[in-house]
Amino acid sequence: MKIHEYQAKQLMAARGISVPEGRMATSVDEAVAAVRPLVEASGNPVVVVKSQIHAGGRGKGRFAEHPDLGGVNVVLDGIEGGVEAAEEKVRELASQMLGSTLVTIQTGPEGKQVNRLYIEQGIDIDRELYLSILLDRSVSRLIVMASTEGGTEIEVVAEETPELILKETIDPAVGLLDFQASRLAAGLGLEGEAAKNGIRFIKELAKAAFEMDTDLIEINPLVVTKDGDVMALDGKMGFDSNSLFRHPDIAAMRDESEEDASELEASEYDLNFITLDGTIGCMVNGAGLAMATMDIIKYFGAEPANFLDVGGGATADKVTAAFKIITKDPNVQGIFVNIFGGIMRCDTIAEGVITAVQEVGLEVPLVVRLEGTNVELGKQILDESGLNVVSASDMKDGAQKIVELTR
Repeated sequence: MKIHEYQAKQLMAARGISVPEGRMATSVDEAVAAVRPLVEASGNPVVVVKSQIHAGGRGKGRFAEHPDLGGVNVVLDGIEGGVEAAEEKVRELASQMLGSTLVTIQTGPEGKQVNRLYIEQGIDIDRELYLSILLDRSVSRLIVMASTEGGTEIEVVAEETPELILKETIDPAVGLLDFQASRLAAGLGLEGEAAKNGIRFIKELAKAAFEMDTDLIEINPLVVTKDGDVMALDGKMGFDSNSLFRHPDIAAMRDESEEDASELEASEYDLNFITLDGTIGCMVNGAGLAMATMDIIKYFGAEPANFLDVGGGATADKVTAAFKIITKDPNVQGIFVNIFGGIMRCDTIAEGVITAVQEVGLEVPLVVRLEGTNVELGKQILDESGLNVVSASDMKDGAQKIVELTR
């Protein structure tokens, strides 16, 4: 599960991790009302208006309706015109940003609608750094990644100057040790008060990652101020969804409007579903078989439209729901049902497919491969249904047939 920047900063601030003061706004009036308290509290007439969407690259993104306007805007009007001038500029920006579509490198060309803004105090920045704590599945541990190249996409740094990325692996038995945090601070070129604050910041963030069951915390940029303070100017957090039962406060931060509607619906039926960019809808039981099914579809020259694992103990109702979710995708030109019945019975799959087709109709080719428990009964149910279903003898045969039928 992902959360917004303002929520990530709330969680960090509650754990003593330094972040700038800010206020979330869902309307123009709320955005304007946030300006004066921030300016008066900080003494800094500069404020920043940030779009809140679940995607990176907001600063370099552009609004579809306002091509000259970025997703993050620094308001300098208060320097000469005072608070009133800053409020008027924020009013203008908020009016344009709220309800508009922000397109970034991570949203794709369709972009995402901005429904929330974060109004934040300006910071007197001396240096910009990069810091993240992420789950490295290759070693089954959290690692701290840092770089002096703050404000730049870490993927670009990794490709062009990988030697500038510092890494420390966290032992879950003892946490991030002092010497590791000190080594990271030294590698980032922090000295004096900044080094002391940087070490504290890194250790507190590592502790928070364990406490909150995050699989990603990314701060880009992590900034050093003129006074030697170290704080998170940005904040991105992702959580292991399987752990949310331990964190009801974090689970309550879920913004369903930012999630894929099909994936959200699938989660209600305990279906493992991920939307992809292809044209062949897949319904499979078992994650390994689902991956193999997607691979073989690509092998024969097409692209899967989704990953869908209905699980080993799915009911006919779940199968019906899964089929409906697949057919809602306008990009789907054909459907491949690939079932190897172990715990899952083939007759259950057949009944679910028939029910779904009767309810939503079938406007694209459907290829079904059944094997395993009650396979003959499942095939009989499909044969007697009167549906235009193409049977496949095995996975290879099914993949070839659905690819050919969609060309």
